[in-house]
Amino acid sequence: MTGVLVSIFPFYWMVVMASNTTADIFAYPPKLLIGPHLFDNMGRVLENIDFFGAMLLTLVASLAVTVLVLFFDSLAAFAFAKYEFPGRDVLFGILLATFMIPSQLALVPSFVTLAEFGWIGSLKALIIPGAANAFGIFWMRQYARGAIPDELIQSAQVDGAGFFRQYWTVALPILRPGLAFLGIFTFIGVWNDYLWPLIVMTDPNRITLQVALQQLNGIYGTDYSMVMAGALMSVIPLIGVFIIGGRHFIADLAAGAMKF
Repeated sequence: MTGVLVSIFPFYWMVVMASNTTADIFAYPPKLLIGPHLFDNMGRVLENIDFFGAMLLTLVASLAVTVLVLFFDSLAAFAFAKYEFPGRDVLFGILLATFMIPSQLALVPSFVTLAEFGWIGSLKALIIPGAANAFGIFWMRQYARGAIPDELIQSAQVDGAGFFRQYWTVALPILRPGLAFLGIFTFIGVWNDYLWPLIVMTDPNRITLQVALQQLNGIYGTDYSMVMAGALMSVIPLIGVFIIGGRHFIADLAAGAMKF
């Protein structure tokens, strides 16, 4: 119970700050109760930025990247986990080596490449570079190795199923709990990304939610209650994604445990 309260408190404190004024936030002793100004602060957020336009763009990019990551990463992971092919271990070692490279080092090469394609400022610049990632392949490969029995793959091969049919009809249903976690992790990561959209989305009228929220910070002063209200509004969709995805994740794990 204590752990739950500790985990929930930062979100509660965000609600407290979003529902009070900036003066109340810096008052001493600090106010610990939800104030009456929540909807006023949310209204000022909507007046200062195109919140729903930015949220729509972020939602489209997050959903597209999540779907592509789930497909490509699970497909590659299935091949790494259950198939023998020349250079498999070497390729997987190279994949793991990419974990040691900071993502910031790829910003300039990625930007130059997308500029050559003419994708800077377009939705493709937000989606295509994130269509697959090393962590997802590693995670799904480890999950597939333990979750998919070799006998199932061999039975499918005896029945004449090809690689893609084995993946689609045999592996994918078993990998659902791992995919649920990867989907939640990917969606939240893309939704909260700030640096890459700031670089590639050059049109000020087409920006993602995190970049739009940054515009709430004033030059000579910041209304922190309004900023926290915007942050709260941006977090609400993530809570829904976590509840929906987490329910599938837990349900699939429970079903697997009952089978065993």
